[in-house]
Amino acid sequence: MKKYLLGLSFIFGIVFAATSAFAYSGELYRVCGLNPDGDNFLSMRTCGSTDCDVITKLLPGTFMWTMEPTAQNNWRQVVPMYGVADMFSADPDVGFVYSKYICKVE
Repeated sequence: MKKYLLGLSFIFGIVFAATSAFAYSGELYRVCGLNPDGDNFLSMRTCGSTDCDVITKLLPGTFMWTMEPTAQNNWRQVVPMYGVADMFSADPDVGFVYSKYICKVE
């Protein structure tokens, strides 16, 4: 019985370690903090740099789902959510936005 319990706890430990490595499931953010006297949109780009192509322009208040727990060099990879169907899209828009202009939805 002890061998069975040890084996079972070992398996659970492996499963827990594997799932905790992939535990980040994203967080909901929205576009905020834009200068209303400026362009009043946030560019979503193909990579985390202003040298990368613009995929789309996100308007103030646009919701998005983050793809990683922290910003990398002030850029976040996101999936914009234009509507409920975007949550279930097989081919969602994915790009990078400058993290200064997004706010976590609490």
